[in-house]
Amino acid sequence: MRGPHGVMSSEYMEWAKTFAHARFNLATSGVTPYPIGDLGVTLEDIDLSGPSLYGYEPLQKALAVKCGVPVESVVAAVGTSLANHLAMAAVIRPGDEVVMEHPVYEPLLALARYLGAEVKQFERRPEGGFRIDAQEVRRRVTARSRLIVITNLHNPSGALTDERTLAELGEIARGANARVLVDEVYLEMMWGKGARSSFHLGNEFIVTGSLTKAYGLSGLRCGWILAEPELARRIWRLNDLFVVIPAHPAERLSVVALQRLERISVRARALLERNRAVLEQFLDSRDDLQTVRPASGTILFPRWAGGDAERLCALLRNKYETAVVPGRFFGMPDHFRIGIGGETEVLKAGLDRLALALDDLAAT
Repeated sequence: MRGPHGVMSSEYMEWAKTFAHARFNLATSGVTPYPIGDLGVTLEDIDLSGPSLYGYEPLQKALAVKCGVPVESVVAAVGTSLANHLAMAAVIRPGDEVVMEHPVYEPLLALARYLGAEVKQFERRPEGGFRIDAQEVRRRVTARSRLIVITNLHNPSGALTDERTLAELGEIARGANARVLVDEVYLEMMWGKGARSSFHLGNEFIVTGSLTKAYGLSGLRCGWILAEPELARRIWRLNDLFVVIPAHPAERLSVVALQRLERISVRARALLERNRAVLEQFLDSRDDLQTVRPASGTILFPRWAGGDAERLCALLRNKYETAVVPGRFFGMPDHFRIGIGGETEVLKAGLDRLALALDDLAAT
């Protein structure tokens, strides 16, 4: 997407940074921030400088243990967004084809186009639970396709892609000498419910993730890429053009967080359990919203029976001080995305105001 003066940009990220904030914020997609005081960090745990060249060794090892992969397959990155950028840039060249899901997280689409790729999309249909039809993907892939891109859990619907489907995507990629990039930042919220990383399905898979969404640790910018070792080395070298040396205090704090991740996840799981009950009660009360109800994660993507949801989003914002994400950022303007990872009382109040806005529009 081209902004002023023809410069490539992300329309969604600009909106999220300048317009999404509201008194009752249902637009955020992660768990509410984890208090640094609860990490139990002392000054001895951090330092301003350290041996961070091609990875800070304690962080590399901690990420490898967490993900269950060899340390040679881990590339630390500044958040999932940069991880996606590095992974795509290491694999595709201008003129290559990228096969990508729809609806899609807009920054992924903007990134592929920025890198000069021709994007072909396959549908994840609401009536099918936003599941991936591997045969439709197969029909989109050609000899020029270098990358298949999906999110799991799906952003914006929260739908889980099962391992059988992922394996089919891997087989399709192998047949085309392509790779599969899976953004798994929301898969962290499965917390061991039988959903392992797609990285374990074969060398054609590249996986990105971070501690941001599931654990409320956005400020650490602790992201990663999982790739077969040769590709991982190429990504490290490419990263020299973007992040010469990471912020070492963030690396040190990330190691501390990874050591205490189980305790941090207990808080997040309890919050989402409370919030999902609130959400279910709200959805049960509305016959003007049609939505897939994901069992995990922090996001869902309702369709409003009134048509273009831009009207609903504007009324919510202007009259009720409540923000949700307009579906136009995902290519589906009759939908909108709700995030349920905030404080429970804020979620309740935001959903109450969403109900009022829906009733207002129904009356007119």
